[in-house]
Amino acid sequence: MSLFPVSPKKEAELLHAMRRLGISERDLEESFIRSSGPGGQNVNKVATCVVLRHAPSGMEVRCQQERSQAMNRFLARRLLVHKLEAQRLGRLSAEAQRIAKIRRQKRKRSKRAKEKLLRDKYLRARKKSLRGPVRSGE
Repeated sequence: MSLFPVSPKKEAELLHAMRRLGISERDLEESFIRSSGPGGQNVNKVATCVVLRHAPSGMEVRCQQERSQAMNRFLARRLLVHKLEAQRLGRLSAEAQRIAKIRRQKRKRSKRAKEKLLRDKYLRARKKSLRGPVRSGE
């Protein structure tokens, strides 16, 4: 019998990832609260938002992506697995690499780098200005 309303393959992948990281169902504290946002009567009356807490690490995730509580339970577990994986892998995780790349892109350029950039722009502009149409010697 399936625990979640997903394909057996997805459920098996989640359970395998949980086993690999040493997460057992006993370590998880699960509670349900009412969701917020769009969804109408179902969201307003039924506690579909899942709050999942991993006791050993103290990490907590909330999931209210779907209207169904069962689906949110699955998604919360998957989110928790990704967060714990990123925490354990640290700098090696794809998420950490993505964040580091964004930080590097937003970092302020040094004065020397700015000067070099402006000098290159100036030289390119001079080169382009010489590319005017060919005029016959009148």
